[in-house]
Amino acid sequence: MARAQGARAQMALAFETVYGTAPASGYTRMPFASTSLGAQQPLIASELLGYGRDPSAPVKDAVTADGDVVVPLDAEAFGFWLKAAFGEPTTSGSGPWTHEFRSGSWTLPSLSIETAMPEVPRFAMYSGCVLDQLSWQMQRSGLLTATAKLVAQGEAVSTTSAAGLPEQPALKRFGHFNGSITRNGTAFGNVVSAEVTYSNNLDRIETIRSDGRIDGADPSIAALTGRVEVRFADQVLVNQAIAGDPCELEFAYALPSGESFTFTVHAVYLPRPRIEINGPQGVQATFDWQAARDTGVGRMCTATLVNDVEDY
Repeated sequence: MARAQGARAQMALAFETVYGTAPASGYTRMPFASTSLGAQQPLIASELLGYGRDPSAPVKDAVTADGDVVVPLDAEAFGFWLKAAFGEPTTSGSGPWTHEFRSGSWTLPSLSIETAMPEVPRFAMYSGCVLDQLSWQMQRSGLLTATAKLVAQGEAVSTTSAAGLPEQPALKRFGHFNGSITRNGTAFGNVVSAEVTYSNNLDRIETIRSDGRIDGADPSIAALTGRVEVRFADQVLVNQAIAGDPCELEFAYALPSGESFTFTVHAVYLPRPRIEINGPQGVQATFDWQAARDTGVGRMCTATLVNDVEDY
């Protein structure tokens, strides 16, 4: 009897034309490190009396389909997650291509995602997936991954794949060593670590349906937050926090082969932090920043991906 192993698991996705309807073709094989995407249906304990001390059978509650997918930040496949987060990009060039994803779109695409455990076999198709949150960390070493939080409409399980023979993009992975941070166009020094979290703040449309699924997931006011931990060397950031002025932060990765990913936050506001001295080692300060719409640029952030993919 075969037993499921994560090493043999596979994932494929395709953008939907109609929300909640899985496409018949056009799937792409996606690299991923782990996933909790799934459907669950809890049981509600019976409250009825008069049947003795032993309870009556429980009742099924509503179905919830959601979860996280941990993916590598790479030059090609990551563009699918950026499109899910921000919508259709503006693409220019003739190879390599430059894909510019902009915040502020009221319309987000939905995806169908199939997770496969071929040895069981179990092929679970999650339709109506909308990206709720995309986050990653920058640090000196380690594996560079991002976490995509998804809200799905439902799950359909089969013993055969509905994704066909999906194409698999070349894996050109960024690493922490390829990363850099600038502030107002100047190299941002003394940074120990950084976090970036973009949220669409989805509103689940939980109407009454016979199948227990949601009717959709609509984006509301977006949020872009993060954290920057720095070695305390000057008063520049503290003075900015006190003044209440915004700055522009740019988080960038570049490969020697020419591919790059740049995430520009146009208006970052810093809180006034507590500066603590915890011992003889260096003093560090943590800024939990928030972003807002920049009136000059007309949006909150821009994600630019340069690669050999012509279209997403």
